[in-house]
Formats: sequence, structure tokens, C-alpha cells
Amino acid sequence: MGGDIPWATPDDLGRLKDNTLRATQRLITMEGYNSCGTSMAPSGSLVLSTRAPIGHLAIAGTDMCTNQGCRCLVFRADDDSHFFYYQLLAARLELESLGQGSTFKELGRGNLEGVCLATPSISEQRAIAAFLDRETGRIDALIAKKERQIELLQEKRAALISHAVTNGLDPDEPMKDSGVDWLGEVPEHWCVYRSKLLFREANDRSTTGEETLLTVSHITGVTRRSEKNVTMFMAESLEGYKKCEAGDLVINTMWAWMGAMGIAPERGIVSPSYNVYQFRSEENEPSFYDYLFRTGQFVAEVICHSKGVWLSRLRLYPEAFFEIRIPCPSQREQHEIVYFIQKETGNYETLQRKIEKSIEKLREYRTALISAAVTGKIDVREELVS
Repeated sequence: MGGDIPWATPDDLGRLKDNTLRATQRLITMEGYNSCGTSMAPSGSLVLSTRAPIGHLAIAGTDMCTNQGCRCLVFRADDDSHFFYYQLLAARLELESLGQGSTFKELGRGNLEGVCLATPSISEQRAIAAFLDRETGRIDALIAKKERQIELLQEKRAALISHAVTNGLDPDEPMKDSGVDWLGEVPEHWCVYRSKLLFREANDRSTTGEETLLTVSHITGVTRRSEKNVTMFMAESLEGYKKCEAGDLVINTMWAWMGAMGIAPERGIVSPSYNVYQFRSEENEPSFYDYLFRTGQFVAEVICHSKGVWLSRLRLYPEAFFEIRIPCPSQREQHEIVYFIQKETGNYETLQRKIEKSIEKLREYRTALISAAVTGKIDVREELVS
């Protein structure tokens, strides 16, 4: 590493937003190039990932070599790279089916060489490629616009939640300085307490490990482990895992700095490395605090109270969590805020699902269009003339 020779990997291909790979995350030296058995491919070649996963594809925008997870396809004749790029995109399912291996699937050289590709005249190749460049560009632009709409919806949702749990619902409510930097002003009648006045740590352990296993992430909060696509090692026995009840706060100590915390929706068990906290009083609405603890402001405060040498090593220990000061409206107001958030965010989520569905249909249309064009099912020559 540390050289000036581009070294492509499947990860580089997976990150691409268009069809051309112009730069790679890693560069190797000439010494590294000579020792790793790779070959330099000229600009305009096709770079194909042949494992982890199979089928990521790009046109090389500069001379480059690849790691063992990719192969460079160098043209023997004056063919159009864009046309064959689209043809291999259309053949991705076939390429994946040819993968072999028990630990991970890999597309071997022999199977790759056996893939049949159509070779129309160079004029037809260029016509088809130009048509697909134009049409997929339009589709991609529309998809990007819709993805931006989702981003804006998510930002609005986060802002709505943050404002509701820290400022309440009445815009005319007199405010006061909370005395806490991350909170700023809060409604005048709200109390602000250290977390230790609301929570106590729980450390009840499972004797059988047969309870429902829960996990915590910064994206979904507390959910069943069985509902997550988790590839990490799981212990043979769950005896000694920590018990939690519905309504308990569970914090993933190692990833609290990312916001991995939330209220348990059901009784279960969690990793012994997590921290479980119970409300000291039943006069609280757990969902209110689930929303509060997953706001960006609270997560930033968690980082300030966590201990560690650098960000990825930060840990939020109970004594530090108990020092964080949080807003405490009345139970009635907590219920009202939760109802408001659920109603408003439900509208956002309904709209987001509609947009996601339209994106899915656009991607399906894009795939079908490419397949139809490269197999001659649609004649694009007349469309280009018109």
C-alpha cells in the first residue's frame, strides 16, 4: 500500500454511483504489484467482482490492477465497452449461478470464459450503448431524486421527534433555560433530572438462556435477534445473559456512541456486555424516552460522557449514564407527545414506503430495459434516428 497504482476491489465496485471506476480506495507500489501476481488492465477494460459478491461491474476509467476478488476483462478487438458492460449487467443472475465454493461462492476463470455473449456489429453495439446510456441516465436521475426525497423525509422526522421530546407540543408555552447545554430551553413547567433519579441498573441473569434473545442497534433500537440479519458469532449457551422486561432501557455499551440504545418492546435477554436500566417509577411513558434517547442531541451527549481512547473505543458506563441530565415532563404530557409523534411519523413512513416502492419499480424497469436492449428484443436504432 502507499503507492500510486490503482488496486480495485469488490468494495470499490459496490460503492460506485455510475458505470466508471476512476479511482480506488487503495493504491499499491510497484514492488507490491510485482509481488502479488496481478496484471495491469488498460483503461476501458471491464472490472468484474467474482466473489464477495459476484457481479459488481465497472468500466475502468484508468489503468489499474485488481485484488483476487475481481477480474479485469480486456477487449481483444475494437468493441464498445459500454455495450458489453450492459450485457454483463443483464447476465448477473447467470454469473451468480456459476459461482462455486462452500465457504463463499466464487466465479472461476473457466466458468467465466464459458459465458456466451452476443457480438453485434460495432455500429449496433454503439447504438445500443448510447441508447442505454441515455435511458438509464434518466432513470438513475429520477431514482436519485426520489432517494433525496426519502432523505428529506427522514430529516423532517428526526427534527419533529427532537423538537417534541425537548420542547413539547405547545408553541406558546413559556420556556426556561434547562441549565443543560444539549437541551437548551425547555417548557417552564418541565423538570430536568439526572438519569439516576429516573433509572436504576438491573443485573438479573438468565439461568436457562431460553428467553427471547434481543439485540440493540443504532438503526432499529431494541429488536429480536431472530429478526436481524446478523452474521456475528453467537454463544452456544445463553445462560448468564441479562434479563430485561418490556419497558426497560437497554444500552449497547460498546456502541452507545452511535446511538445503539432503546426501550425493550418485550421481555427477553440481552448480551451480558449490555447495560439494562429499569424505571424507578411507573409514572413514566417508556416510549417517550425511547424517542428521546435516540435523538442526535442525546447521542452527542452520550459521546461526551463516554470513556475511551478514540471514538470507536468509547464506552458508556452506568456511572456516566446516571450523570446525564434529561427532561421529565408529566406522564400525561409524555403520553401526548408519544401519540403526536406516532401519528405524524406514521404519515412520513407511509409516504416513504410509497417512494421506496416507486424506486423498486424503476430499478426493475431499468433491469428489464437493459436486458431487452442487449438481446435485441427492442430495436433502438430507429429510436436514435428519431
